[in-house]
Formats: sequence, C-alpha cells, structure tokens
Amino acid sequence: MAYVSVNPFTEEPVATYPEHTEPERQALLARAEQTYRSSWSRLSYAERGKFLDAAADLMHERREELARLATSEMGKRYVELLWEVDACVAILRYYAGNAERILASRPLQVADGSARIDAHPLGVVFCIEPWNFPFFQLVRMAAPIVMAGNTVVMKHAPSVPGCALAVEKIFTDSGAPAGLYTNVFLTDEQSAATIADPRVKGVALTGSERAGAAVAAAAGQALKKVTLELGGSDAFLVLEDADLDLAVDTAVASRTMNTGQACAASKRFIVHSSLYEEFLSRFSSRLAALVPGDPMAPETELGPLVSQTALDRVSEQIAVARRHGAEVVTGGHRIDRQGYFLEPTVLTGVTPDNPVVRQELFAPVAMVFSVDSDDEAIALANNSPYGLGGTVISRDVDRAERVAAAMETGMVFINRMGDSAPNLPWGGVKNSGFGRGLSDFGISEYVNWKLVRIGA
Repeated sequence: MAYVSVNPFTEEPVATYPEHTEPERQALLARAEQTYRSSWSRLSYAERGKFLDAAADLMHERREELARLATSEMGKRYVELLWEVDACVAILRYYAGNAERILASRPLQVADGSARIDAHPLGVVFCIEPWNFPFFQLVRMAAPIVMAGNTVVMKHAPSVPGCALAVEKIFTDSGAPAGLYTNVFLTDEQSAATIADPRVKGVALTGSERAGAAVAAAAGQALKKVTLELGGSDAFLVLEDADLDLAVDTAVASRTMNTGQACAASKRFIVHSSLYEEFLSRFSSRLAALVPGDPMAPETELGPLVSQTALDRVSEQIAVARRHGAEVVTGGHRIDRQGYFLEPTVLTGVTPDNPVVRQELFAPVAMVFSVDSDDEAIALANNSPYGLGGTVISRDVDRAERVAAAMETGMVFINRMGDSAPNLPWGGVKNSGFGRGLSDFGISEYVNWKLVRIGA
C-alpha cells in the first residue's frame, strides 16, 4: 500500500508516496544509528541548539507554505495551522535554549566522597505520530529527543505524507547531519520490526488506545522504553457559581478546535442543574450557528473532518448513542455539501450504560450532563477510562482547585480551555497513556540518568 493524502474539503487526492522497501528501512535505521554514534551524541548542547534554532527560523519563514500544505492534506482551518506552526517554532527555540539547563548534572548528598547523576542520550528513538496536529505532533517529540543527543526515526500518519516530508526537509535544510531526523513511510508490520530492532532504544506513540496497546506490547516484548499519549474524553465542569458567559465561550472553543479532532478537547460537559438549561440552550445555539466552508477562507468557522472514514465512524457513534436513549439536541447529520462535514452535534440523556459514554468522540460532538453537586460532578468526570485533561469553571478559584485535585487526569485547566506551551508538561493517566511530553519532563523521558559515585 502507498501513503495517500486526500483533501477533505474537495474530496480529491493530493499526493501519493510509496512505502519504504525493507532494504530502504534497514539503510535508514543504519544511518540514524551511525549519526548518533559518530557525531550527534558527541556535540555540545550549544552546537545541537544551533541546528534547532536554524530549523525554527525555517519554520517561521515557511509558515504560510506549511499551513497551506496541511490544510490541503487534513482539512484544518488555515488560521489554526498558522498558530500550530508558530507553536512549533516556540518549541524548537525552547529546547535549543533550555536543554543544557534541564539536563545539567545534579550533585547528590552522600556521607563520604561524592555522587552525581549525569544525563546521557539513549540512541535511536522511533516515534509514531498522528495526523490531527501534523506539524506540532512531530516537533514536540523530535525537539527534546534530539536536543538530548538522540536521533529520531519518525513515522507519521499515512494521510499526511506531505507534512511528514516537509518537517524532514526543515531539519535537512537546517544543516543538521543526515540521519538526525528520518521520515519513514512504513507498514504496520515494518513498524513492529522497527520497534524490535536492537538499534532502536526507545519508542514514542501518540495515537489511539488500540495503537497504544499494540505498541506498548511490542516495546515490552523488546524491553524498550516507551511513552504513550493516547485518547481522551475530557470533562468540562461548570460549577453552580460559574460565569456562564465564560463557560459557554470556553466550551464552544474547546469543542470545536480542529473541528473537534483533538485528544485533549473537552467532550463531556457536566453542568450544575441550576445552570444546565441555560448553558445547554446557549451552547447548542452557538454550535449550530457555526459557518462551515473552505478551511482556507478566513470567514470559515467549521472545517471538514479528516476523511470519509472519520465521518462514517462518528456518524455510527451518534447512531449508537441514539439507539441507547440519547437525544440529539442539535446536529447529528452530515452536512449536505462537498467535503467531509458533520453538523456540530449535542447529545443529552447519555446514561452510564450507553456505549458512547466510554468512547472518544473525535469530531464536533458534545455530551451534556446535569448534576446537583460538586461531588456528583467529580464522580461523573472520573467515570471514564480516559484521564488526559479536564476543565473547571467557577468564580471561586479555591473551590475549583479542590474539584480539580479530585479529578483523575494528567492535566487540569481552571477558567480556561486546555492549551499547551513548551514549558508546560503534557500527558495523561489511565487509558490516556503514560509519560509526559514538553517541558523539563519531555526531554527527561529519553535520557539515561546515570549515577556517578566517587570514593573519598
């Protein structure tokens, strides 16, 4: 099979790329290992940082070109992709400037002699990344991994091959050595073989639960370090003292970012009963009024889903939810126009036995629930296999913090939607995976913290 991108707005093919052959895969792995051993791992942080700064300069220069490319391949609105490219630039600059500080040797107190821990790179790290943030997902993994002294072999999603090659070209054009950042177009079988390959010392995946389970099993069988950032069904809690204007504005933005195709987007809206009816009315009306259209056009408020498969999947989830008693307040159907568009959809009456309540809705589909207390809100929020992020809206920040502390998540946001920054850790618990990206944690995941103990 080939890697094929299809424009979700026009439904027309964009480009096709052949998968790498087995000899090509072997050669690329060999080059990545050779680059790690012969040069990259021996450079100082300052020398590595020069290449990342150069890559950041190139991404900034090419931001409009990159945004147009990704819009054509996965349908995200152009204005959102400009933000995404800018976020990548910030990540590259952050690690270029902070890796040495984060990974500095740390002295330890001992009774005699001295002791310290030093950070050493591991080697080749194999990353498997998704299409929904086609540049951000690559850069947020690659920047810390290579600044730590490792090399990266990157398998991007088959639907965004042009974006995959564009990021590889950024690193190549930065002057970085060949083999530092290697794009690969692999089958699932070749990916499994790459995980098992002794030249690969670590594995990182961002993707679905199913993919996470398969990759974790393969990495465990090969005794490889692995990090997983998987799905989410984040809860958005509106407490009884919430500013309803803030709650509605934040809820709409969180559920519609990237046309709802974000792992840490809010998907379950849990509202105190005293505010429920007004929140539901305003939230549903705002979603129903969003303007669909060409993701390149500035007036467009809702883009298409990434593929026909994605549209079919969420349409079936909505149908299943309705068969189990859920009510569709607004939306629920494909929009009758060119492109993979779904009406923004609000579901109510979703009971604990409804299958959709334990699934991820990767589309502009929201479930809204009514509760009578903070304790009931917390219990409902935690009644999920996922634990990526969550949001709490309340005028009383101390109260919101108490609620947030009880939520079983890797991240929580109070009176704001979920967002990221280079210095903020990213990741979850439960079926949302393990390990952290970005910040000091992200670069610390793929180093060997070696103890050095010296006698008196």
